[in-house]
Amino acid sequence: NGTTEEVKKIVSTLNAGEVPSKDVVEVVISPPFVFLPVVKSSLRPDFHVAAQNCWIKKGGAYTGEISAEMLVNLEIPWVILGHSERRSLFGESSEFVGDKVAYALSQGLNVIACVGETLEQREAGSTMEVVAAQTKAIAERITDWTKVVLAYEPVWAIGTGKVATPAQAQEVHYELRKWLQVNVSPQVSASTRIIYGGSVSGSNCKELGSQPDVDGFLVGGASLKPEFIDIIKSAVVKKSA
Repeated sequence: NGTTEEVKKIVSTLNAGEVPSKDVVEVVISPPFVFLPVVKSSLRPDFHVAAQNCWIKKGGAYTGEISAEMLVNLEIPWVILGHSERRSLFGESSEFVGDKVAYALSQGLNVIACVGETLEQREAGSTMEVVAAQTKAIAERITDWTKVVLAYEPVWAIGTGKVATPAQAQEVHYELRKWLQVNVSPQVSASTRIIYGGSVSGSNCKELGSQPDVDGFLVGGASLKPEFIDIIKSAVVKKSA
């Protein structure tokens, strides 16, 4: 989405926003590839920039793809990998996503790795089975979790206006953290941020953010609106808890 003018307008809103300090909330903005340089050059320095995707291995004859090395060259510190739209629309398997995460980390990028179930999978009672398998494909390929943020995004809640209830989000985040404790390490479980994505808005962010295992948000449509500042500010519910 977006034009240069629209992107500049969003950046100016973000630059003017009064938000908590960096020790309370880390803000990462993820525009489309073509707008990365303009956002990087104009965005306030306490906000970071992320790409929405990158290639699975070293650059080469992969027309249309963007390599991790290119992002590093542009000094883009973050990348989002495994978003549900990449999985569903482009057929990216959990193994493919795991390889992407491992390669991006090997190049020094910070990764927001996405996991989540479809409505059919939730209704079949296989939410944790699906989310655990997606996480396992990442865990099998990496050893250092210090630059990884896990994003739980129920596919049925993305852009639909349907939001996982705070209890539903907390339940999956809790189970994910428990999975990390058992299958990776207690230290990784305690230190890895698990953020929620799926129709987050200014009106529901405080209640969602107050859940003990919800460490932040992956914000879609609301990030294009002024209410994104309110969502960023909701980080204080954890700080004051």
